[in-house]
Amino acid sequence: MMIDTHSHIYLDAFDQDREQIIERASRSGVFQIILPNIDANSINALLETESKFPNMCKALMGLHPTSVKADYKQQLDIIEKQLNSRFFSGIGEIGLDLYWDKTYLKEQKDALAIQFKWACKLNLPVVIHTRDAFSEIFDVFDKVYDPRLKGVFHSFSGDISDAKKILELPNFYLGINGVVTFKKSSLPEILSETGIERVVLETDAPYLAPAPHRGKRNEPAYLTLTRDKLAEISGLSVNEVNHITTQNAQKLFNL
Repeated sequence: MMIDTHSHIYLDAFDQDREQIIERASRSGVFQIILPNIDANSINALLETESKFPNMCKALMGLHPTSVKADYKQQLDIIEKQLNSRFFSGIGEIGLDLYWDKTYLKEQKDALAIQFKWACKLNLPVVIHTRDAFSEIFDVFDKVYDPRLKGVFHSFSGDISDAKKILELPNFYLGINGVVTFKKSSLPEILSETGIERVVLETDAPYLAPAPHRGKRNEPAYLTLTRDKLAEISGLSVNEVNHITTQNAQKLFNL
């Protein structure tokens, strides 16, 4: 049994067949799907999906770094009100993204630091998006790190030194998805060195579908392909990978 710790099946890419997506996930062995928020505009769809599939789906609340613009304080006010209105399983998707635009780096760092503080106050895990920004995100950690922080570096895309820095932090995990199956991915080599004791499985659906579905819409049922690749890399059985990654996810998200 597996947990997809990062999926956006509430997006409109799944509006026509969301129930079938859930059914296929269940048949493949996925029994829980974590749904990170993006920004104020995605909240309604996120909560509706969780409400329709309460046993399978668990919502997170946060502001994605690519949605951090000049109005980020207003966005954060909306996110904070949501966090104070009910229980969420974590704070996410948050982080830094310098791949598309570096205009709002200062604002991204501020939004991240604020959401880190919320996570500590509420004792919730964080789901961190980091793209072309490992140096910058470690700068934020150096300035605001609190030992109460716990979380996952979603869709880990750093090098071996980045992985080791993350694994030096207590209660932090590497989120591994379909990228590990790509031919030119460096993840197999990195995970061979670090091991998978601090790994959780994810899809990032509808993005980053694993081979042989690369370039197509991703879905939670494809988590088996990532799991199988981790078994190959680690030399462990499929059941052992299921056990390790599921226990990690349950511990992190208090499931």
